[in-house]
Amino acid sequence: MKRRELFGFILIAGTWPLIASAQEPGRTFRIGIVDVVSAELNAPNLSAFQQGLHDFGYVEGRNLILEYRSADGDARRFPALIDELIGLQVDLILARGTPAALAAKKATSTIPVVMAVGEPLLIVESLARPGANVTGFSGVQPDLEPKRLELLQEIAPATSGVAALLNMSNPVTGPQLKELERAAQAKRLRFRLFDVRTRDDIERAFPALGGEFDAIVVGLEALTQAHRARIAELAMEHRLPAVYGGREFVEAGGLIFYGPSFPDIYRRAARYVDRIFRGARPAELPVEQPAKFGLVINGRVARALGLTIPASLRLSADEVIE
Repeated sequence: MKRRELFGFILIAGTWPLIASAQEPGRTFRIGIVDVVSAELNAPNLSAFQQGLHDFGYVEGRNLILEYRSADGDARRFPALIDELIGLQVDLILARGTPAALAAKKATSTIPVVMAVGEPLLIVESLARPGANVTGFSGVQPDLEPKRLELLQEIAPATSGVAALLNMSNPVTGPQLKELERAAQAKRLRFRLFDVRTRDDIERAFPALGGEFDAIVVGLEALTQAHRARIAELAMEHRLPAVYGGREFVEAGGLIFYGPSFPDIYRRAARYVDRIFRGARPAELPVEQPAKFGLVINGRVARALGLTIPASLRLSADEVIE
């Protein structure tokens, strides 16, 4: 998809007291979407957002234009993409992830920004009263890391050493690393961090594991999402069970996903967009936490790794891909 194609989902709006109701005759709203991956790869989340907007009366081609911009896994591109959207005079920006939301906040103090799947406390003054022009939804929850290690041990009980692939340049990664280190220590698992900031870092990490680490945890952020198919492929080549923070990794050939439902977050984001377009101030809309969580297991990958999915895990899973 060309960067200038209309499809997207950053939500930046002009000065919110002047934004009119969606019911105003002849009014067309322009939403900018800045994301870490292409619209094609982001289709489930984007579809949920579009459906949510439709439920509130916003229809593309009638009273809505969506401008989608993807960083294609490179967070350094966010400032330029956001400047481009501002130049298009978008009415609101939907920014996925903490780096994107931080870049949007730095670029504008007047256009409303709705954050999806970020770490809000790095961006807003408080969850209850965010302040300024940014609000949205949290999707980063470091306290889920012990559960992910627990799932790894349940499906691969012989696990004795875990490696984490994390991009330490992302500001949300530090708390995740601390939780993983604590959980690994509590479970008496050997633990090693691989700081992956480029595709080459990912490629080098797997041969370096040797025989000391027999499972991996993969962080969820722009770089790993962009290369999720390659990560899943390398995990299979090295016979490593892996747990991920996004469903798209499992769909690309990963073993287990456990975490917030991102389509649900995007659907709820549409409600905030509508409220802002009707005059609500982002500063007064509280940042909300995930309401739905998912557990998805790739049964084909489990069999290929010689693993048996325990009956208890099958029962608790939202889906087992066969």
